[in-house]
Amino acid sequence: MMQDNKTIIIILLILALFTGATIELAEGSSYVGVALLVIAAVLFTRIRLTKSVILKNSRLYIVLGLFIVFSDLLYNFITHSSLGTLDSMTFFLGISLIAFGINKPQLHSLGEFGAYISAVFIALFLIFYSMFGALKIDFLHLFDHYLVLMPTVAMIKILGIPVEIIATETVTLYGAEPMTIVIGGPCSGLYSMFLLVGIVAGYSRMEKMDFRKSLQLLGFAVLVAYIANLVRVLILYISAYLYGIDVMMMVHTHIGWMIFAFTAGIIMYIMNRK
Repeated sequence: MMQDNKTIIIILLILALFTGATIELAEGSSYVGVALLVIAAVLFTRIRLTKSVILKNSRLYIVLGLFIVFSDLLYNFITHSSLGTLDSMTFFLGISLIAFGINKPQLHSLGEFGAYISAVFIALFLIFYSMFGALKIDFLHLFDHYLVLMPTVAMIKILGIPVEIIATETVTLYGAEPMTIVIGGPCSGLYSMFLLVGIVAGYSRMEKMDFRKSLQLLGFAVLVAYIANLVRVLILYISAYLYGIDVMMMVHTHIGWMIFAFTAGIIMYIMNRK
C-alpha cells in the first residue's frame, strides 16, 4: 500500500506539471513551461512501471520523432506563428518518440508514456476544437455556458459578489468598477481533461490494467479536472472583484495548474486509500 500511495502521488505531481507546462507554454512563460516538463520527466523516472519491450526497429521512431519536431518548428517559422497548446503537444509527441526509440529502458518507458499522453491530447483536441468547428457543432460554447459559467455564477452569487450573465460565455462583474469577463477557451478546463485522459490511457496501457479499472480511473480523472476547473474560475472571479482585472489575468495564467494539482491530489488520494 505504501508503494502504491507513493506511485499515485508521483503520478499526480507529473499530471499537474504537464498541465502547468501546457498552460505556461500557451499563455505564460515558455521558460517556466519547459522547466515544468523537465521536472515531470525527472519525476517519471521515480515510477516503477512494467518493463516495456524494446523494439528492433527503434531507429524508425527516432526518425519519426525528429520529423515531427522539425515539421512543427518549420511550419511555425514559415507562418510566423507563435507556439500554442497544439504545437506544444505536437513537439512533446516528437520528443517522446525519440526517447521511445532509444535503447535505454527508462528512457524507452518515458517516451512510451509521453507518446500516449501527447497522442491522446492531440486526437481529442482535433476532435473537439477542429472537427467540431468544421462541422459547426456548437459543443464548446454550450459546455462553457451550462457546465462552467452558470454553475460558477450561481456559486459566486452565494458569496454575495454581484455578477450578471450578459452572453453565452460572458459575465459582468461589479467590483470597484464593472468588469467584463469571458469564460471560454482555457476556462473550459478541457485541456486538463485531455491531459488526464492521456495520462490514464498511457498508465493503464503500460501497467496492463483491466478495462473496467481503467474506465473507473478515467471517470475519476475527468471528475477531478472538472471540479478543479470550477475552483479555478471561482478564484478568478474573486481575484477580479477584490483586486481588479490586471491581477485576475496574472492569476489566470499561473494558478490553474496549481489548483488542479491540489484538488486532484486530495480526491485521488482519498479514492486510493478507500
